[in-house]
Amino acid sequence: MNKILVVEDEEPILNLVRISLKEAGYDCIGTTTGKEAIDLVDHDHFDLAILDIMLPEMNGYEILEYLKPLGIPVIFLTAKSAVKDRVKGLHLGAEDYIIKPFEIIELIARVETVLRRYNKISRYLSVYDIVVDTSSRVVKKNNEIINLTMKEYDLLVLFIRNKNIALFRDSIYENIWHESYLGDSRTVDLHVQRMRKKLGLEDKIVPLYKIGYRLEVEE
Repeated sequence: MNKILVVEDEEPILNLVRISLKEAGYDCIGTTTGKEAIDLVDHDHFDLAILDIMLPEMNGYEILEYLKPLGIPVIFLTAKSAVKDRVKGLHLGAEDYIIKPFEIIELIARVETVLRRYNKISRYLSVYDIVVDTSSRVVKKNNEIINLTMKEYDLLVLFIRNKNIALFRDSIYENIWHESYLGDSRTVDLHVQRMRKKLGLEDKIVPLYKIGYRLEVEE
């Protein structure tokens, strides 16, 4: 399990990110100060750090400079939205730069991308009796291969990586079809319904009225 350090001085945001990453299958440790972040890094191993920039004691740029020699990739998650701030963060060596406010679904996708770039992500995902090999794109249910279309496979991975999180139809569409959502829910609904039926997840991927869907998994 990948371990992620989150450094954010706003407790509600810190808790949201920490809980969401845990639901997505990551081991997540959070802190509100730069000094404590350095102490944690000195005594533990982390695969990724998510940093705010404006922090007490040490700012995000200073923490990044400390983490670079340790080979810990960094994603900035910050309210500093000016182009010069984004350019500075990326030039200093951050792998990505996310501006608040943000969507959890986007953050988790960016985390996955960075971990894959560093070859730190597990090739297997699982939920209930379903196992997904993300390398070969093979899906098995009770050790039997289930044939999914490309979009159905992508939807399944999206739900597993965001289990217990409400996914809006527009977010689902934009993440899977990679184009702007124009308000027609039939495409999303049709593909989700077919995927649920093939995998026997009708009562697990539940529709949310006027919102979208959620994969419900008891921890």
